[in-house]
Amino acid sequence: MARSAPISIWKILLVAVFLALASTNQVLSCYTSIFSFGDSLADTGNLLILQAQEHKPYSRISRVPYGETYFHRPTGRSSNGRLVIDFIAQSLGLPFIPPFLQRNNSQPVQQGLNFAVVGATALDDSFLRERGIFNPDSNNSLGIQFQWFKQVLPSLCDPSTNCRELLARSLVLAGEIGGNDFNHAFFEGKSFHDIRPLVPLVINAVTSTVQMLIEQGAVTLLVPGNLPIGCSAAYLTQFQSPNKDDYDPETGCLKWLNEFAQKFNDHLVKELDGMRELYPHATIIYADYYNAAMRIYRSPSQYGFTNGALTACCGGGGPYNYDRTAMCGDAGSRTCEDPSSYVSWDGIHLTEAAYRLIAEGLIRGPYAVPSIKHSCASLPQIPFADTRRRR
Repeated sequence: MARSAPISIWKILLVAVFLALASTNQVLSCYTSIFSFGDSLADTGNLLILQAQEHKPYSRISRVPYGETYFHRPTGRSSNGRLVIDFIAQSLGLPFIPPFLQRNNSQPVQQGLNFAVVGATALDDSFLRERGIFNPDSNNSLGIQFQWFKQVLPSLCDPSTNCRELLARSLVLAGEIGGNDFNHAFFEGKSFHDIRPLVPLVINAVTSTVQMLIEQGAVTLLVPGNLPIGCSAAYLTQFQSPNKDDYDPETGCLKWLNEFAQKFNDHLVKELDGMRELYPHATIIYADYYNAAMRIYRSPSQYGFTNGALTACCGGGGPYNYDRTAMCGDAGSRTCEDPSSYVSWDGIHLTEAAYRLIAEGLIRGPYAVPSIKHSCASLPQIPFADTRRRR
């Protein structure tokens, strides 16, 4: 009798190991690749490659301290480390998704491509220019990114047999895109009257692209909404107000800008609901970036952001450490000691630690509708211990 107990324990352990391995295999086979479209919230290097190809001066994100926390060097990501797309890839057991423009045609990409470009807009550059809205960063709109996708797809699969199979096993991130259409307009001083009509046009550009992706064979698509832009150090600096009623007393964010973002998101959700009826075989997931971020802005210290949510880690001074004449990476800017204690990285983009929490909120819920877990079983924990700056 005394000898049988260890055998039982070993049996239990072996069963546990078997179940763990089975669970891991299920996760890794959930999606075999990721295709991503978007702007600086998702770009992993396309802008820097474009600037090199066009012999243009490199942007600030090509210089330290960008990338310092995780990669130890600038990679073209607009943060100190990983982005939401990076955490999603890691949670699926996939490598970081390479930028499309880095692709070597002699080396087939089996696990996806990233078409996002810093500064990209949902609407075409020429359309925005006609309305006096100029993009200083990039003219690689969502339409251009989709054309890149169509151009490269035949080289990733056999169009006659398995392209639809490839896309059926892929997670497609359709954004975030559209925020820059409004950012450029707001920062150029356009009135609310001029900006409001862009909302349905931007949403139509996003949903039309989602429709075309489904028609190409995509089955699972993640469509993010807008972040709470009223909490951005850039907006808080640009639109400082002596009127205390303009600010949310709980967060310090500008209420009217957050209301604008919420209304945009509400319209996007309604359009996605309609698309689900048109394409019942597809899983169209709304990624609620707004509320995934707002929980952090409401209780930053609860999530370890001891230096608050509104002041940028890296910047050129001012009440929110954001100065358009001395932005992060420029001479005259300074970087905080511990980026993981800040929500805002450079006044426009977030820190790796904040992006990690947003990604976790999407993957584990409740900020993805329907749940990513529903279509992808259980996912492993997202690594967080290394979001502090490495020495």
